[in-house]
Amino acid sequence: MYGPDPADTHPMQGFPQVCFIKNTVTNPNIIIGDFTYYDDPEDSQNFERNVLYHFPFIGDKLIIGKFCAIAKGVQFIMNGANHKIDGFSTFPFYIFGNGWEKSMPQPGELPYKGDTVIGNDVWIGYQAMIMPGVKIGNGAIISTRSVVTSDVPPYTVVGGNPARVIKKRFTDDIILALEKLAWWDWPVEQITRKLTAITSANIKALLDE
Repeated sequence: MYGPDPADTHPMQGFPQVCFIKNTVTNPNIIIGDFTYYDDPEDSQNFERNVLYHFPFIGDKLIIGKFCAIAKGVQFIMNGANHKIDGFSTFPFYIFGNGWEKSMPQPGELPYKGDTVIGNDVWIGYQAMIMPGVKIGNGAIISTRSVVTSDVPPYTVVGGNPARVIKKRFTDDIILALEKLAWWDWPVEQITRKLTAITSANIKALLDE
């Protein structure tokens, strides 16, 4: 066999705080790619507790690609956190009933940003917060305690509150080549053969057969 088993739901041997999470989530609206892990010494198998305000009746999805590294305390705020903001009060009176349910927002009245989509090979640092509907490109890095309120381009480092671009990781030509190559979709045997090139910054070595 080449590499670890992506279907393993147990903490990694020697790294008890790390767990592949694809097969630990039960919510059908949370979709996780192979080899993506959550690092949390308290309970790495309970990733779903970090996906907040994710109500089934809204239907939004959290989609995370392959080979992502997610640090402890990362939180994904979903569309259920939104309140109606075009009236004088943002208070959700309707959830308390007793006559207040008549103020229930109509379809389309609550802000809706769509699915939250994280690309492949994304590193999300400790206690970062990803807001509803954000799209994060392949190879991006989200710095510790960042609050990501807008889309992040591929292979870009962002940080702060709200998160701003710190730098591109590589030149535009290399980023384009990496996006086209999509090594994360290779068979695991090919990834194993090319591991040195993948973990280096030598694009020629990665492209050479």
